[in-house]
Amino acid sequence: MSDAPALLDRPAAMDGAGFTAAAGASPRQMANLEHLQEMLADWNERMNLVGPSGLADFWSRHVWDSAQLVKSAPAARRWADLGSGAGFPGLVLAILLKDEPGARVELVESLAKRCRFLEAVAEALALPVQVRHARAEDLALPVEVVTARAVAPLTRLLAFAKPTLDLGAVGIFLKGRGAEAEVAEARKTWRFELASTPSLSDPQGRVLRIWDVARVR
Repeated sequence: MSDAPALLDRPAAMDGAGFTAAAGASPRQMANLEHLQEMLADWNERMNLVGPSGLADFWSRHVWDSAQLVKSAPAARRWADLGSGAGFPGLVLAILLKDEPGARVELVESLAKRCRFLEAVAEALALPVQVRHARAEDLALPVEVVTARAVAPLTRLLAFAKPTLDLGAVGIFLKGRGAEAEVAEARKTWRFELASTPSLSDPQGRVLRIWDVARVR
């Protein structure tokens, strides 16, 4: 992944070439991401994984939004993606990290049909992932980073992630324009340390890095 500073000024839509330039992705990574795009379009005809606009804006809305997490924790090799859904960010992280020694991404999803999609992509691309058909709050995963995207408001998301956070993981969560309001609401229930940075895929979004999480007593 490159550190190209112009990313904040990218246009609303991005194609594969734009993603390659922005993220510094290798030809092998791009081939895997294009395969993911094809499989997502195929499976989406049989189940509602993403909306039509999500397919049309695959590179910026899904891939670049997910890929920026690698920049937030460049040394991390063990990740957990809660509520993985269509595999964003988890499948993208696995593609970008799969040639790194010790890389492992846990994909946690409560819906069986989505787990089948995640497993199919992981097998087709030989990704270093474990698909877990489970509720996130029922798992405590020994990872370095726990992440999630469009799963729940921060108050509930911290409850989902708490067992894994308690094992020493840091939370890095992708949030939209309502991030500040979600943080304020979450602080009524939780104590936590926070570092908030602008999203590289959406100037109105934020990437929330959270640690030292405890319930307010």
